[in-house]
Amino acid sequence: MKEATARGCAAGLVLGVVEQRIPLSDQIARGALDTLSPPDRARAQRLALATLRNISRADAVLKPFLRKRPPAFVQAILRLSVIEIMAESAPAHGVVSEAVSLVRAESRKSESFAGLVNAVLRRAAETPPERWAALPPDPLPGWLRGRMMSAWGKAAVMAMEAAHSRGAPIDLTPKDDDAATLAAATGGTPLATGSVRLAGPAQVSELPGYSEGAWWVQDAAAALAARVLAPRSGERVLDLCAAPGGKTLQLAAAGARVTALDLSAARMERLSENLARCGLTAETVVADALEWRDPAGFDAILLDAPCSATGTIRRHPDLPFVRDPAGLKEIVALQAALLDHALGLLRPGGRLVFATCSLLPEEGERQVSAGLARHPGLVADRDALMVAGAEPHWITAENGLRLRPDYWPELGGMDGFFVANLRYGEAQGH
Repeated sequence: MKEATARGCAAGLVLGVVEQRIPLSDQIARGALDTLSPPDRARAQRLALATLRNISRADAVLKPFLRKRPPAFVQAILRLSVIEIMAESAPAHGVVSEAVSLVRAESRKSESFAGLVNAVLRRAAETPPERWAALPPDPLPGWLRGRMMSAWGKAAVMAMEAAHSRGAPIDLTPKDDDAATLAAATGGTPLATGSVRLAGPAQVSELPGYSEGAWWVQDAAAALAARVLAPRSGERVLDLCAAPGGKTLQLAAAGARVTALDLSAARMERLSENLARCGLTAETVVADALEWRDPAGFDAILLDAPCSATGTIRRHPDLPFVRDPAGLKEIVALQAALLDHALGLLRPGGRLVFATCSLLPEEGERQVSAGLARHPGLVADRDALMVAGAEPHWITAENGLRLRPDYWPELGGMDGFFVANLRYGEAQGH
């Protein structure tokens, strides 16, 4: 039985994504890294993520030295090795040596490629750093790139692709809204929107304030949905499709009486653990959001609807490989049904924030416009979008907040999100 290594497991993860279209999270949940020590697990994940962000760039380096495509495992090892040398600045001799060992150990079929791997990687390692730096970032898949070009234009899409290639920093949301103090404690930077951004990788559970529940990890863009809802102390608030729970924690920290609902019992269990760590309370419900009702109604509802998740590619670079447009129409229909159902749970005078972590207008701008057309008297509240740190150009003609990975480039970007605050006009009931 061959010994598991971080590089070997990383290559296996890449292979699972590219060849079998299995998301990284699913592979890891099925035990793909269980044989590794915690440090090696972290290293394997880091290498797999770096490889998925730079596959086209690695292929550009390898192409002059390959007459035809090698077997899938050998190709995964070659790509991973090039990226480790070029992007991670690992010593070439050690990377080449282990790549050869991995190919020899994998199977008799791949063993015959050991010489090729050795020769190709030695030549690839001579690539000047400036040539690697000049290679364009990996393009999005055609189905997604075309839609985004139509929506945002070529320059914006290229800027988003560059943001995806850089990955995502870790953002924290302070429980007490004191970003300056949390930044000082963690060595991070306070952001204008109230989040704290860490300077580099971190062992989250070792950071000051973790065990005391003083903060939680949440992308700065994702944190804006609850800020736009602006929950007030004592209000009855529903977090629909709540897991993994960052928004639930924000709502509870504001003093609202929160009901958090999600279809996944496992994800809701994790949410409950985070509530306990942070010393916050919320009623948790495992149910189908489309079927669940509450006759008492809610003052405010946050609907973070299921979506294509295309706004999170910079932290989930496997998404372009495992998603396709096949299910998009069904997702958009589900979002519309959830929006209609959620509006029926609002008390008179209540408000609903609709949010998706998508870069596609059909899951954001057009979804809200269609909702307004279906519900006479419903309006999108532009003033509610003007939360601390929000920049004027983020607000769209549809009165929504459009957040994109290419925004804040000097700070490290943000996830793609769309957020709108909906309510019935003063003269309207519902």
